[in-house]
Amino acid sequence: MHHFPNQIVGGLAAIVMSVAATSAVQSQEFINVLAGGTSGVYYPLGVALSEIYSDGIPGSRVQVQATKASVENLNLLAQKKGEIAFALGDAVKLGWEGNTEAGYPTALTGLRAIAAIYPNYVQIVASGDAGVATVTDLKGKSVSVGAPASGTELNARAIFSAAGMSYDDLGKLEYLPYAESAELIKNRQLEATLQSSGLGVAFIKDLASTHEINLVAVPADVVEKIGAPYVPSVIPAGTYQGQDTDVPTAAIGNILVTHDGVSDETAYQMTKLLFENLDRMVASHAAAKDITLEGAITGLPIPLHPGAERYYREKGIIK
Repeated sequence: MHHFPNQIVGGLAAIVMSVAATSAVQSQEFINVLAGGTSGVYYPLGVALSEIYSDGIPGSRVQVQATKASVENLNLLAQKKGEIAFALGDAVKLGWEGNTEAGYPTALTGLRAIAAIYPNYVQIVASGDAGVATVTDLKGKSVSVGAPASGTELNARAIFSAAGMSYDDLGKLEYLPYAESAELIKNRQLEATLQSSGLGVAFIKDLASTHEINLVAVPADVVEKIGAPYVPSVIPAGTYQGQDTDVPTAAIGNILVTHDGVSDETAYQMTKLLFENLDRMVASHAAAKDITLEGAITGLPIPLHPGAERYYREKGIIK
């Protein structure tokens, strides 16, 4: 560290600032936030994030894109069609490894982490009269597991496999996202759906307000069989109407991901502005209450972007 007299540093900073400001105006910074389906949790959080970046990064043009979530988001990042994306931890790990079965054409080695955010909970919802208390009770039932190769559907495969089951054990298998699955349960055309999202997700709240539902247990020993990034957790009693006990299930961390083509300065700003505006994130969806600076670098299956790393060093999260 060179020690310059303060006024020189101040003067230099002012020059740097003005140069940065003019170059930002000349070359507009595009930030495309890749979210998820509009009835999930990623979307409202993506909208909040886009507003935070729009306000906080001068000269930026920010937009939010509704997508099929994790897998699509990571492939779009790899094609440089987005600058920041929400994705589920296991989908990120599989993308980094280039798991073709999970929907990745090649190993996405350009992915970089901004922050580990809140956990997703595997939430299996059954119609109240379907007699389904625990995951193995789903044998012979009609179940929807999310869109094919979505983050949710990857969770479904892992959960069933750890419980000693496969899709062949189900009475009927549907690959449908949140909203459609809820509609089918309402119309008695489906007995259960496995979805992976933040707690208090709109589609379950909605379903619970009009129908008798049952949240299905995924016992801790089943979750432990899968291993990282899955951890045993609970959906606390009272999360949904009519749910009077804690329900054991699996939690998987979500990650905000960028790519190595995004500049260090932009990645730094994206990280800093997220943590300086957590109240705005929480206002858009309660799941964001679980986003903390302390938890930001835990369980990441990919390297941090150097810009994000700089922020964590400044904050003493990385020593």
